Amino acid sequence: MTDPLILLTIFATFLLAGTVKGVIGLGLPTVSLALMTVALGLPQAMALLLVPSFVTNVWQAMVGGNGLAILRRIWPFLLMATVTVWLGATALTRVNLSLLSALLGLLLVVYAVVNLSGVRLSLNSRQEVWAGPLIGTANGVLTGMTGSFVVPGVMFLQAIGLPRDMLIQAMGMLFTVSTVALAVALQGSRFLTLELGALSAAAVAPALLGMVLGQRIRQRLSEQRFKKVFFIALLVLGTYIIARALNAFD
Repeated sequence: MTDPLILLTIFATFLLAGTVKGVIGLGLPTVSLALMTVALGLPQAMALLLVPSFVTNVWQAMVGGNGLAILRRIWPFLLMATVTVWLGATALTRVNLSLLSALLGLLLVVYAVVNLSGVRLSLNSRQEVWAGPLIGTANGVLTGMTGSFVVPGVMFLQAIGLPRDMLIQAMGMLFTVSTVALAVALQGSRFLTLELGALSAAAVAPALLGMVLGQRIRQRLSEQRFKKVFFIALLVLGTYIIARALNAFD
């Protein structure tokens, strides 16, 4: 992990991931996880995203002034999305990692296709009550298996009709608690080493630098156009991860 090329790859990945988040307000864990999985492997990618994801999302979770209202509404979803991460993480030592990488690629493809197609699910208040814990459980298990926080959790938060500011804060909450739970699960499975922890902490600097750059870029181009490019790139990258993982499995 001390190879200069690997260090440069980590720096460039989190600089790019931070830039994406700075422009569109999301994508740092997703971009860094996808690129690091290609470069280093799934468990290492999951460990490396921990500190930058926590630092950049805890702020998002706290800003907005709607924290208590959001918690009162979605606490069953957040609880299940947190406590079930360890269950998914057990797959890291029991399932071929190529298959888990392919699953990550599939989640990225689904996330990209849903956003590119403009499909939006809708849940009424009665459906939200029972769907929250179920979708939270699915999100937690998939987080433990792949390190991805977004499917189906973000879709649930969009489906219950949160206003934009509350949605952004709620996503920050989901990503923050998922990051903490993932760190605990990876430590328990002995995938989170001291070296990976130190590299993850070091990756905070390029991630924050990228966010500053992204915020400046956002002032000069269309956020919607950038989002379209982002999701197309995510679709291509997810497809590549699937093909590469299945080829390695064969």
